[in-house]
Amino acid sequence: MTKSYEALLMLNSLSVYRSILGRTVISSYKKLLESLNSPPDEFISAYGEFFSLLSERGMSSSLARYITQAALFDENCFTLAAAGGKADTLPENVISAVKSDCATILKLSTLSCEDILSDYKFGSQLGEIATSLPRWSSGEPVDEFKNGVDIEKLTEFYRRNGCGMFARYKAFVWRDGDIRPVVHPDKIELNNFIGYERQRSRVIENTEAFLHGKSCNNCLLYGDMGTGKSSTVKAIGNEFRREGLRIVEMPKERLMDFPLLVDKIAALPMKFIIFIDDLSFQSQDKNYTSLKAVLEGGLAARPDNALIYATSNRRHLIKESWADRDTDDVNRRDNMQETLSLSDRFGLSVCFGNPDKKEYLEIVFALADRAGIKTPPEELSVLAERFALGRGGRSPRCAKQFIESLGGQE
Repeated sequence: MTKSYEALLMLNSLSVYRSILGRTVISSYKKLLESLNSPPDEFISAYGEFFSLLSERGMSSSLARYITQAALFDENCFTLAAAGGKADTLPENVISAVKSDCATILKLSTLSCEDILSDYKFGSQLGEIATSLPRWSSGEPVDEFKNGVDIEKLTEFYRRNGCGMFARYKAFVWRDGDIRPVVHPDKIELNNFIGYERQRSRVIENTEAFLHGKSCNNCLLYGDMGTGKSSTVKAIGNEFRREGLRIVEMPKERLMDFPLLVDKIAALPMKFIIFIDDLSFQSQDKNYTSLKAVLEGGLAARPDNALIYATSNRRHLIKESWADRDTDDVNRRDNMQETLSLSDRFGLSVCFGNPDKKEYLEIVFALADRAGIKTPPEELSVLAERFALGRGGRSPRCAKQFIESLGGQE
């Protein structure tokens, strides 16, 4: 039995990690191995297709990394159990299958171009074409697969990082009825902020309680524009990623999809913040009843592994005019209570208001020091105030933009 044919048999024997066969590159790899007894035109076509797909992903020098990474981020009964700290509850035959699959994956990742070409049945008919074919390199596998198969090492990886796409990515968005990963998320960190420590600490404490299984609340961050509400939520997601926290951003227009989202995350071992950014409704917009049902009282209850964090420029979320109060509704008070009841369903509300002049300048000076701006304080104060007037008011965002404008001038 040739080395390549043995690899094909092992690939077909995958069980727990069998879903990696659906990955485009690995499927193409399997097709190449299956063509070892095919006519030269079919073999050459399969070879070229595989190398092309591998190159598109920047892995032509790292086949081992691609294959082991595909396995590492697979979602199956073992990875789900390990992520939830329950790998020791799996039957011994499942653990044995995991070890066998991982050994197969490692062996497949080291199969070279020369192995395949030498094992091709009609290799003598290729002539000079064989020497002109592009070559890939195996490279090194991911760290968790180095030094052989180590189930304890894999189990610890899944316990710390989750499984499937939730191990590979930390931020997601709800789109087209499914959870989609954000490939390039905002990298902002909690230590990037200046000011608003009290407000931010309340959100952090609530998040820590959530992660540790203690009493916690859905959270509304409201207040003026540019005060760091959305950035706070993103930074918290980055800060607690290693503790199993993931963020799924849900557009307010898709709140009716909440039961679908619940179905997808309820059984997962990770913790989720469902993030609704810039939330507000017109008074006649009845979609807000969908959110009310989500927060409290709906049949599709929020699962234990999820919290809702929303940001808004409005304390009561609904744009209200005097005309809305001057209604012919017999029970005018009930009408107003209905309008204001949504925000009351957030157990934690944190206000981010615009800073006064002193607080604004403190933020400016701190940002200037961090950026290495050497402008004298008196001059910096005058320029910062002038910049704020031109932007219509003071805010941390305004201070950041001001410092960035100075940095471009130096």
